[in-house]
Amino acid sequence: QVQLVESGGGLVPAGGSLNLSCTASGGTLSTVAMGWFRQAPGKLRDFVAAIRWSSVHTFYEGSVKGRFTISGDPAKNTVYLQMNSLKPEDTALYYCVASYLSGAYYYRADAYGSWGRGTQVTVSS
Repeated sequence: QVQLVESGGGLVPAGGSLNLSCTASGGTLSTVAMGWFRQAPGKLRDFVAAIRWSSVHTFYEGSVKGRFTISGDPAKNTVYLQMNSLKPEDTALYYCVASYLSGAYYYRADAYGSWGRGTQVTVSS
């Protein structure tokens, strides 16, 4: 059973920065990609960013492109999300995800077989 543990959430003013981290442990499958989704109160869970280890290819949702940077270490099954120029609309519970599928659509939730419990990010205006 794979466990994903996130950290780094918190409360910041608009324009501030946070760095989320997540490590996967347990299980026998190697991750092909890892990423982040987020869910704001009363809204659906949305894709934020993902990184595919084989080509170090990154994927971003449009509203975070240029502000957020995803990186990681596949040997450690660890992924990071550096979030800069945060806006109140970035406020959400951020979930770390891990995929074991090659060639998947990594912006889709069904590409991911493991999910963390989430870390809260709150951006004040």
